[in-house]
Amino acid sequence: MTSELSISVAEAASYLRDRYGLGVVEASVIGSNEDINVLAALADGRRVLLKVSHPGVSRGSLEAQNAALRWLAASPDVRLEVPLPCESTAGHDVEPWTDAARLARVLTFVEGEMPSPAVRSPAGHSRRLGSAAGRVALALRAFEHEGLPEGGPWDLRSARRVLDDAAQCVGEDGDTTADALAATLAAAEARMGPVVGELRVQPIHGDLTADNVVFDPAGDARGVIDFGDVGRGWLAAEIAVLACSLLQHDGDPIAEALHAAAAFDQECRLDDADIVALWPLVVSRAVVLVASAARMLAEDPTNEYAVARAPLERRMLARALSLSFDEAEILARAALGRLATPPVAVSPMVAGLDGADEADFSVTSVQHQADGWMQEGHLEVTLLRWGNSAGTTVTRYAEHRLTSRAIVETLPRSFAIGIDAVVREGALVRAPADGIVVSGGGARSASGDVRASIGVVLDGGATAWARGIEPLRAAGERVRARDVIARVTAGRPSDSDGHAAAAPQAVVGIGWCLAAELEPPGLVAPRAESLWRAACPDPSALVGREARHDPEQAPGDLIARRAAVFAAVQERYYDAPPQIERGWRHHLVDTAGRAYLDMINNVAILGHAEPRLTHAVAQQMGLLNTNSRFHYEAVVEFSEALAARAPDGLDAVLLVNSGSEAVDLAIRIARAATGRSDILALTEAYHGWTVGADAISTSIGDNPGALATRPEWVHLLDAPNTYRGRHRGADAHLYLTDALARLDALDADGVSLAAMVSEPIFGNGGGILLPDGYLRGLWTAVRERGGVCVSDEVQVSYGRLGEHFWGFEQQGVVPDVIAVAKAMGNGYPLGAVITTRQIAEAFAAEGSFFSSAGGSPVSCVVGSTVLRVLDDDDLQENARVVGAVLAHGLRALAARYPAVGAVHGMGLYLGVEVVNGGPDQPDPEAAAAICVDLLEEGVIVQPTGDHKNVLKIKPPLTIDVEAVRRFLAALDGVLERRQSRAAM
Repeated sequence: MTSELSISVAEAASYLRDRYGLGVVEASVIGSNEDINVLAALADGRRVLLKVSHPGVSRGSLEAQNAALRWLAASPDVRLEVPLPCESTAGHDVEPWTDAARLARVLTFVEGEMPSPAVRSPAGHSRRLGSAAGRVALALRAFEHEGLPEGGPWDLRSARRVLDDAAQCVGEDGDTTADALAATLAAAEARMGPVVGELRVQPIHGDLTADNVVFDPAGDARGVIDFGDVGRGWLAAEIAVLACSLLQHDGDPIAEALHAAAAFDQECRLDDADIVALWPLVVSRAVVLVASAARMLAEDPTNEYAVARAPLERRMLARALSLSFDEAEILARAALGRLATPPVAVSPMVAGLDGADEADFSVTSVQHQADGWMQEGHLEVTLLRWGNSAGTTVTRYAEHRLTSRAIVETLPRSFAIGIDAVVREGALVRAPADGIVVSGGGARSASGDVRASIGVVLDGGATAWARGIEPLRAAGERVRARDVIARVTAGRPSDSDGHAAAAPQAVVGIGWCLAAELEPPGLVAPRAESLWRAACPDPSALVGREARHDPEQAPGDLIARRAAVFAAVQERYYDAPPQIERGWRHHLVDTAGRAYLDMINNVAILGHAEPRLTHAVAQQMGLLNTNSRFHYEAVVEFSEALAARAPDGLDAVLLVNSGSEAVDLAIRIARAATGRSDILALTEAYHGWTVGADAISTSIGDNPGALATRPEWVHLLDAPNTYRGRHRGADAHLYLTDALARLDALDADGVSLAAMVSEPIFGNGGGILLPDGYLRGLWTAVRERGGVCVSDEVQVSYGRLGEHFWGFEQQGVVPDVIAVAKAMGNGYPLGAVITTRQIAEAFAAEGSFFSSAGGSPVSCVVGSTVLRVLDDDDLQENARVVGAVLAHGLRALAARYPAVGAVHGMGLYLGVEVVNGGPDQPDPEAAAAICVDLLEEGVIVQPTGDHKNVLKIKPPLTIDVEAVRRFLAALDGVLERRQSRAAM
């Protein structure tokens, strides 16, 4: 006898032959939650599906499913294929399975393309799914069968029982504990309570998700499959199930879910009760999925399908809960076109705002000084201060604002769907037109007082809302246009000097809602923006102002403009990048008010918008900026500070603008000092874009033809890549043996080296450490031959490694020449070459050298300030401590996910190998996809290395443990979902 949860392919083939007379050519088991499905290719070319049901499924239920399939196949309005039951040789379409405890059926197989477990839904996909679901629901409305089940585990009317039955199997960690799920379900039930008795009950598919629709090559829905959950249930549950399934995707899943609901409504109209219940049912479905997965895995931990689905189902629940029920219903009504029309003419709710100043709280606003915007209540406090100095002030509708939520929320509420106004205490709020008063919630203001909201439902159905006021009318009262409905009360906020403001004022929020009597928030997440604009249009008329008509730039506009004038050879991160216009420490902020963790910026070593650096630059720029041929103090101070960081004897500093120039200059200096031209370099390295630096750059990730196009004066050694190279593990020491043999061969060929130029740690190669003793042995051999040793420190210096300030210290060596840049200027163009006095004087024999901007007063002040802040904030130690936490977390992920082959580097210069089987199977496609997925989670990472499969992790040294944990959680979620999708 087979086990309860599995059968063999051979057993299935034998059953099909004996019971159905079918000759099976090939068969395979395909995934399912509870049933066992075997797809069989037959000798006559057809394919059929053998379905062996769970022991708890009754014959009557299966017969009802079969009847429903025949009903849909005969319905002219469905326009979709469905599987049809096949009769056995005995003339039955339901037969006992071999163990007699279960029942089996054979169905025709609906050919077509199954949806891939894609990260994003294809364009129009959700609408096609919604339309298919609507047609099926409409056709099933008239279907009846005595065997139709009710109250099964997927019937959302039974959600409470399902959760109770699974409660003991639900974990006790995280956000999906049994108590948390119970509270979530209770909130959904409470929201549905007033309409639950009005919800229509009929036969429904019960599981009409993207997984159960097949498509033709053109992308249109061709057929619907998997009717194992057919039964009686709420009609609204049919679309809620589909909408919930779409929440697993990236992109704008809430908008996709609502588009599906709108398409469903076009085929099978939802009534008002259905709309009220829609999102509570989405939440209920997600709760049921999470709870059921826990129960299934408790009963059978080897259920691979359930294991794969679990993280996606948790994501559905998180996404469903990202909206309040009010917000979700507003958006649903907007998507379905069930909105009121605002009256053409209304009176201002608050007088005296027609000439008010307009405040700017966008991402680029000067109102956001340093980190002030990160403080709770920043907008209201700033508005009140602004109002105290300038009188009445209003904010802008449809503005993407920068708020403190940008840092703490993955998708912060930043899109303003109302107008905030600074109004004097005692000002009156009036009804904009005839209507009925409704009351909303209360909120605590920045000044500490609790104020409420009030709305007027106008006779046409639109609701005008005012927040932050003291209501003077009760809910249900009839009011006329210009009737007083509330007054403004204010606390006693302090001005910037801590003194009480002379004229108390308050911030009042004004806005429309065209979706029933629902009260929208003032700020929403920047998704489904078109729906929010439809549901909550510009309320300028409610404050006596003309509506703004500023054209809003579409995200693609700036990309198109860039492409038109910016040479395409210049690299850009992401195909659809966010527009970054602000930074703070280890965060980058886009124009939608969303902050991203910057895990890649080894240039901004102090973090973005460092105020001490900003002040120093502004101050020096106001005094003098010229070139280093003039005599001024800044160049001396910086050169002294830089030389003091170098090993003894390296005390001659030359200043340039970039890392490429520094490496190029280092090559020139080495040639001048030795009188030779030939350079020794390593493969897999990138040194810059100037002629000299590019000549020794060998990374095929940056230049696929690099190895075949090096000039004859460049001689290469195989990269001592201990992970993927020729020698690994205990054999890593053989790289030095090979290198020394290569030097002997060059000697035999009469080659005299000017220098060896190398990174002490592979930068673009992904942070791989060189084998112990490699540079010591190799540099000794180079010096014995009269060459000099150049350390390219452009990427890995300035304390980034934690244990060491310079990268060469990790190898226990001292170079003859140091080339450095990037971190030196924290994003300002600044580079340097540091060498011995003897070598510098040999270079001077070729003539004078200077760089127009290298060594300018401003660049030198930048350099000195960067070094000072590094010390004052102990950022090298932060790199050591936080880097260790980061590396430990990454290696823990590597132990869980086979896609992570290794973690390289040290401190805050790390690389994560993404592979498909091991070191010799780099996976650049997966690495690129992971970076896109992480962007969705608010994290910026990019791939590097010859194969573009290494995630380079090199954040500003300001990063803290909290940010590291956020990054690790995001990467964990991305890897888990990718692994789940691959297993499905």
